[in-house]
Amino acid sequence: MEKYIDIISKSYSGYWNYLKYELIDVYHWDNFFYGLIVISLLVWALEIIFPWRKNQSIFRKDFWLDTFYMFFNFFLLNLIVLIALSNTTAEFFNDILSVFGWHVNSLQVFDVDELPRWSGLLILFLISDFVQWNTHRLLHRVPLLWNFHKVHHSIKEMGFAGHLRYHWMEPVVYKSILYIPIAIIGGFDAQDVAIIYFFTIAIGHLNHANLGWNYGALKYVLNNPKMHIWHHAKELPKHTKYGMNYGITLSIWDYLFNTDYIPSDGRDIELGFEDDEEFPKTFIKQSIYPIKTRK
Repeated sequence: MEKYIDIISKSYSGYWNYLKYELIDVYHWDNFFYGLIVISLLVWALEIIFPWRKNQSIFRKDFWLDTFYMFFNFFLLNLIVLIALSNTTAEFFNDILSVFGWHVNSLQVFDVDELPRWSGLLILFLISDFVQWNTHRLLHRVPLLWNFHKVHHSIKEMGFAGHLRYHWMEPVVYKSILYIPIAIIGGFDAQDVAIIYFFTIAIGHLNHANLGWNYGALKYVLNNPKMHIWHHAKELPKHTKYGMNYGITLSIWDYLFNTDYIPSDGRDIELGFEDDEEFPKTFIKQSIYPIKTRK
């Protein structure tokens, strides 16, 4: 137990020092904090210049709530929960494997250092996105997980910041399920992660933006605003009660597994879920909603 307490303590101090470094050192290209700000401002500018729903305000409904979620979930949540949880989970998992004489490295199938860099990045990206696509489906199908995911689907007007509006339990679920698949691959460094991070953040922001884009033929590969808005539709199609268009960054999984659904131009459809009028409107109440609901 003392070992785990020490890991948690070092995780907090280490991440706090890292966060201070991110805020101070503006000039390194893989700065996650300022990278998020730059991407957000660029996509917001596109919303302002090319609005799909022209009657939607620039400061749309819940704009500031979603902006708070964006920074809380990507930076403060890591400080409060995820870094310590990830490190202790990894150590606990290693301890379990050691009972059988294994180590997490023994799960490693191959090392991407042995491959060209572009192919290693592609493998990491494809595996991560496919696992997250399946996890996203679970969030819709498992009642307990759906109660957490309702926070994201309580968005009533789409905008770039809605991308990172989610309950703090969601990344716990995503990271826990993603841990083993990523453990079988080795050789990634921080810059590899940064490249994928900036790409997925940009696509995710665009998916939720007030833009009427589908990228032409690339719509069968990349998730896009015209596809993703149907994922947020309040009225679900008759052939599915769990939703559709689960793509995170890629749309190809939905087309491969027949979960795609774009019946028409979804510009003015109502967003949300059944009885969302009763869903809490503030960050604190939305955070405790799943606990109260379970009781």
